[in-house]
Amino acid sequence: MTPYYDARGNIYAVMAPDAVRRGGIDLPEQASLAAQTRAAWTVSAIEAFCDWAPGTQPPGSKDHRCDGLLVGPFQTSPPFDLLIVNTDGTLAERSGNGLTIFSQALSEQGLLPRDEVCLLRVHHDKTDAVSPVGTSVKPAEIEGVKGFWLDLGKPSFGPDAVGAKGVESVLLNGRDVSHVQPLSALDPAWSQSQFVRIGNPHCVTLVESADVLPSNEQMREPRLSKGLTRIAYAMPTGAGEPCPAGVNLQWAMLESEGRVVARVFERGEGPTASSGTSASAVACAAWRVGWVTAGEVKVVMPGGAAPILLEELEGELSQVRLFGTARLMD
Repeated sequence: MTPYYDARGNIYAVMAPDAVRRGGIDLPEQASLAAQTRAAWTVSAIEAFCDWAPGTQPPGSKDHRCDGLLVGPFQTSPPFDLLIVNTDGTLAERSGNGLTIFSQALSEQGLLPRDEVCLLRVHHDKTDAVSPVGTSVKPAEIEGVKGFWLDLGKPSFGPDAVGAKGVESVLLNGRDVSHVQPLSALDPAWSQSQFVRIGNPHCVTLVESADVLPSNEQMREPRLSKGLTRIAYAMPTGAGEPCPAGVNLQWAMLESEGRVVARVFERGEGPTASSGTSASAVACAAWRVGWVTAGEVKVVMPGGAAPILLEELEGELSQVRLFGTARLMD
């Protein structure tokens, strides 16, 4: 039976490498080689572990029963290697909710150190980022809720950080942000965006009112879905404009002090209920334009609120941490 885990409405299947192979999929023994040969096995793996069984798909549901597949660990002791497989068969460099889920699965298997930091290493085949991408994880508890702090490191900002091409610089609160023409063509209110890399690439569009935040239902409508896919996905699924390797899209609005509302359209997946790295990128972008200060920021998505800790040193963000919790689904 395939185990599915839920983290703030983000659902992943978690499969050990041997279990993937028992499913008839030729998965290499090493995570690094599996990443480099992903075109030979990921589509079959998604079909085997993430697709609906015939006749079981509820009306109006997404094409897949989960948001992706986590394959690992490839070792029996830390550090642990894994792969994050999107439902289109591509690999992600990092996923906050995915790593939270993977940490929960490791904990249930008795593999995650209880009171120590554990390193998770995500392997991928992107040419614009180093592989593997490491994330330190430590069990924690906030307000009686058990979960994990994920150390996402230091963010970088601007078009160069995500490989964006042909974007113009504009001002928001006296600070440089970017005008992404394909986004503003879809909605003129989407004219001010902050690029952030936090292990993976993000484009956070900053808006003033809730009525221009797109709902997940709106993002699935043909016109908007087609336009966002062209922006977010690399070729051949999308156009990779303005980021040839693709980019995760978010929309953010400051609701109150330290609280930001967000929506997410993920590269390789589409609209999602929540995303941990997207929430972290939103918090970083909000800090960059002066909406929030360092400290705790809550990013509210349809799937729930994500606590983010921003640490500042000499006027720069030096560390970003995400708190996540996950549960095994029935």
